[in-house]
Amino acid sequence: MAGSNVTALFRASTAHSPSYFTLSRASGGASGEITDFCIPCNPYFPTPAMFDELGGRLREILTYYPSSADTITAELCQVLGLNPQTVAMGNGSTELITWIDHLLVKESLAVPVPTFGRWTDQPMETGKRVDMLLLPEAHGFGLDPASFVQFVRTRGSRAAVICNPNNPDGGYLPKQQLLALLDSLQDLDLIVVDESFLEFADAESDPSVAAEAVLRTNVIVLRSLGKNFGLHGVRFGYLVSNPSLAGKVRAALPKWNLNSFAETVVFMLKEHRQEYAESLLQARRDRQEMTYRLSQLPGLTVYPSQGNFLYVRLPEGVDGSVLRDRLLAEHGVLVRECSNKIGSSSRFLRLVVRPQQDVLRLLSAMEQVLYGQRTQAPEPPPPPQPLAPMLAQLPGPMPAAQPQPQAQRLALAQQPVSARGLARGQDRPTPMEPASALSGGTGGYTSGTAAVDRLIGQA
Repeated sequence: MAGSNVTALFRASTAHSPSYFTLSRASGGASGEITDFCIPCNPYFPTPAMFDELGGRLREILTYYPSSADTITAELCQVLGLNPQTVAMGNGSTELITWIDHLLVKESLAVPVPTFGRWTDQPMETGKRVDMLLLPEAHGFGLDPASFVQFVRTRGSRAAVICNPNNPDGGYLPKQQLLALLDSLQDLDLIVVDESFLEFADAESDPSVAAEAVLRTNVIVLRSLGKNFGLHGVRFGYLVSNPSLAGKVRAALPKWNLNSFAETVVFMLKEHRQEYAESLLQARRDRQEMTYRLSQLPGLTVYPSQGNFLYVRLPEGVDGSVLRDRLLAEHGVLVRECSNKIGSSSRFLRLVVRPQQDVLRLLSAMEQVLYGQRTQAPEPPPPPQPLAPMLAQLPGPMPAAQPQPQAQRLALAQQPVSARGLARGQDRPTPMEPASALSGGTGGYTSGTAAVDRLIGQA
């Protein structure tokens, strides 16, 4: 896929990537040629048979009103084993985030960054103070509970959000540590645990704190169905909390906020539990293999993840936005460059976990753009060990994965160019060369926006 119309869409000032439909229109309908590593959804669910069933019912789904939200919620709760009084369903988790902010966040909210953009943007849009704790790259972007509690106390925050696993890095806080953190902050007005990607985690057999949330007066657990089921376009998610909090959110939600597609899928779930469980197992296996293969690329750092995506740091001097544009224009591969996430920079990509054949296409494209040629092909990873920490299963790094002196890395490029050759608009594609002029130094993150940098600096 080529064309400046498509790559220009990513330069808009927004916290999110352009939609599939926007890309399709800009590319003249050629978006089907894209291998998508940007949108984090389940590639194995629904099954082809389920899509056929949905397609066969398309006319009635589009023609008729859905049932009430209470009816759809009751069915979901029956499938998941939840009490309907502790659940509120929304038109995507973003609708629930909006109402949580309007109804329950009074003056200030603390959140580690980088994280999902709506947890920083939504409260700021309604005039709340957002206290942002920068997750340390030196510790793999892991959240230290004691440091977060101290941060909340120092800032005087009245609400807090923890995404577990976190987006974009996939960082995971073990259940017992998370419960201890909730105990330490039980005096806050509200604590939200966003478990939108938790279904893809395998660090523990029972990682969710939803059952504990219903017993607490200030805790909401947020879950996303679109991400788990591979159906972002349906727009459905739910929260779990004590009946008082859940009832307050339910009362504020619009009538018929759930559409007929959401209703149809929810009522199909009980017949497809096994296929869904198998899809999650396969996604976890894919994550391990993708982690291994990406870690073989010279100069690339892959961080541990319990989500269905991987957070990677690019080699020194590589501008992620230029790499993103070239991967899309020259190879039809779409990646999520993270410079517009608070607390991240253009040196980071978030890559969605996909099947092996797609990952091989990604690797080939990255090797050609970064180095100008194929690097040493990695050997297949060993079989996964259930419920063990992901990186502990990986073998030791192969020689190609070791950091190389700059001169050696430059030798990988058939046509090395200067840092200026990476600027947008160059006529002839060339391999991307590490260049310190683009790295912004080693003093930490810059977002590219001075106001955001000041917010992070104050954190």
